[in-house]
Amino acid sequence: MKLGQVVLSIAGRDAGKYFAVVEVVDQNYVKIADGDLRRIKTAKLKKIKHLKTSGETLDKIAEKLENGSQVFDSELKSAIRVYNENNTK
Repeated sequence: MKLGQVVLSIAGRDAGKYFAVVEVVDQNYVKIADGDLRRIKTAKLKKIKHLKTSGETLDKIAEKLENGSQVFDSELKSAIRVYNENNTK
C-alpha cells in the first residue's frame, strides 16, 4: 500500500466503496478517505487485509500527500467519484 492508491473496501459497513490511502500507519493498517462521507481529517483506520487494491494511484493526490501539502476533500471526492460510479452500475 502506498499514498494515493485507490482501494476497494471488502469488509465492514463501507464494503463495496472506493477510497484513497491517505496515510500508511504500519504494515497492517492504513488510513483511508473518500472526501465525501469519510473526510481526510477523520480518515478511517482500516486493516490492509480488508482492502483490495485497484492497481491505480491518484498521482496528484499522492504527490501532495508525500510533500505534506494540503489535500482538499473536494479534490479527493472528485477523483474517487469515477470509481464509485463505475462500481454501482
